[in-house]
Amino acid sequence: MMNSFGIAHTNMPNPRLVRGFVVLCLVIFTLCSPVASANPDPELAALLKKTVNQASSFEDKYDAEVWLVDMSQRLSRFVKDPKERLTMLRQVHRLATAHDLQPSLVLAVMEVESHFDRFAVSRVGAQGVMQVMPFWKNEIGRPEDNLTDIETNITYGVTILKHYLDREKGRWPEALARYNGSYGSYRYSTKVMDAWQKRWK
Repeated sequence: MMNSFGIAHTNMPNPRLVRGFVVLCLVIFTLCSPVASANPDPELAALLKKTVNQASSFEDKYDAEVWLVDMSQRLSRFVKDPKERLTMLRQVHRLATAHDLQPSLVLAVMEVESHFDRFAVSRVGAQGVMQVMPFWKNEIGRPEDNLTDIETNITYGVTILKHYLDREKGRWPEALARYNGSYGSYRYSTKVMDAWQKRWK
């Protein structure tokens, strides 16, 4: 069907325009919401732009913007600093994707393990956002690595998690139990899957 200008008419909106509009709304909501500040923070806006441009694990910039802004809102209950949130999310997405893991599931693991506290230490000595045991540093010949560094910790964590997932042939409950050192029990696995379903999926 043609309109008066001879252009084909369709009732279906352009998907790219729709995504662009959604991104714009999300960015405005995030930067202007009372949770952040009364006025848009130009420094944060610049950081978001930089983060999106550096997010090479995304297929396009719109996907990066939508995911980062959406997940930043969800993560705000755990990490108050918006700059820290965006940096953490970009690293999670990049490192999880590189290991063929869903970033949302890695976020669920981080929530259950440490509530995103980079300085968390368990009663058995596991450290950081993904609660990595320090002995791994010596095992791979990198004793100088700092497990309180978020990127380092996530790199170790996703590598270990992917190893156990492959070992269990894609069975998440078993892989998560091995990651937690509680193989034979599904209590930890259930916690992670619940967090994933409720907050990150």
